[in-house]
Amino acid sequence: MAPEPWHTRASREIYRNKWMRLREDIAELPDGRTTVYGVATLGSAHCVGVLPFLDDGRVVMVRQYRYIYREGHRWEMPTGGMHAGETPEQAAQRELQEEIGYRAGRVEWISSYYTSKSVVEETAHLFLGFDLIPSSLPPDDTEFIEIEALPFEQVLDMVLHSEIRDSMTVTAVLHAARRLGV
Repeated sequence: MAPEPWHTRASREIYRNKWMRLREDIAELPDGRTTVYGVATLGSAHCVGVLPFLDDGRVVMVRQYRYIYREGHRWEMPTGGMHAGETPEQAAQRELQEEIGYRAGRVEWISSYYTSKSVVEETAHLFLGFDLIPSSLPPDDTEFIEIEALPFEQVLDMVLHSEIRDSMTVTAVLHAARRLGV
């Protein structure tokens, strides 16, 4: 039998900026008690990531300073939030154009998952990108990105040794390895 749902009795916004919202809910539990529950919603509550493959089997990776962890040495795939009215596929193409100067002739969906199952409201949609075509859009004004094409096997090794820690990249690389039989 599935667990009984909780019911929201009240909700109030605590904080908002262009990247996130924080609210506090009063939730009624199945036994009738109530509890305070904090929820952070990131962007539109949906984000995308695309692992872009070059024809020679290398993948185009990006590196940028990640303020929260105070580091800028880890590689990741192009990722970002979805804009209002975009499909996940459109957002994936836009992120490729903004971050690496390509669009994919073909994108393949590989996974959608919750980036946090408890207090962060965000669903990630992951893709593999193939048949890359030069096409660029201006980058986001807070992104200062380094780009490099790396052999897929090297990227997989970095994931397996926890050198790549971004959950979207880790998930996409492991899905790609399984699909490619690596």
